[in-house]
Amino acid sequence: MTLTVLTSPLLDLPGVRHAFFTRQGGVSTGVYAGLNVGQGSKDDPAAVRENRRLAAASLGGGPLVTAYQVHSPDVVAADGPWSGDAPQADGVASDRPGVICGALAADCAPILLADPQARVVAAVHAGWKGALTGVIEAGVARMEAMGAARARLVAAVGPCIGPASYEVGLEFLDRFTDADPDHEAFFAPGASPDKRQFDLPGFVLARLRTAGVQACESIGRDTCAEPDAFYSNRRAFKAGEPDYGRLLSAITLEP
Repeated sequence: MTLTVLTSPLLDLPGVRHAFFTRQGGVSTGVYAGLNVGQGSKDDPAAVRENRRLAAASLGGGPLVTAYQVHSPDVVAADGPWSGDAPQADGVASDRPGVICGALAADCAPILLADPQARVVAAVHAGWKGALTGVIEAGVARMEAMGAARARLVAAVGPCIGPASYEVGLEFLDRFTDADPDHEAFFAPGASPDKRQFDLPGFVLARLRTAGVQACESIGRDTCAEPDAFYSNRRAFKAGEPDYGRLLSAITLEP
């Protein structure tokens, strides 16, 4: 089965393979139609397992390792499949060839990072809460502890909700400006005085650069605005759908 994936030119690195998977391909049906890899969704577990197998096979067939994501600032290291339940965290890093580090999202920002010289890669899930409370910095620090150098790190932000789709209230703005008044730069006027449009990919890129990752980019795709290509939590909620699929972004070291 053919899977449609997106890639970043920045991550076209020797010894590294990566993919931002779309929903196209896969065996799920109904509201999950396509490549739903979300084990926390209400989709048929057998379909989710097959979708994860298909995704892993397209990146070399190694173990696909994802965390139990909880919008935390925590990133863990993996040297193979988890021996038990997946740990609660929002990023996975590895220096083991063949281990596929994955992050799930359905509007939140997936980030793939690599230091090809040290041979360390990571996949990070950055919703607004994780991005604000330090998951990006934690991912960089985890990779650094495994031998990576911040100056060599390369990162790409995958499909996520775009500024035009991300309307928020003033209380949301306050969470960011209370942390740092300069964060107001990531909010544009909304349709009414009590609304703003939040630039999640822009905020994530700024946090990456502040963390020392200068070689970074967003692929610029809006999950909420492209139903044929992506799952979206916000779009599903607005449409009154009972659930939604999860997209996979993944990176691995070639043997």
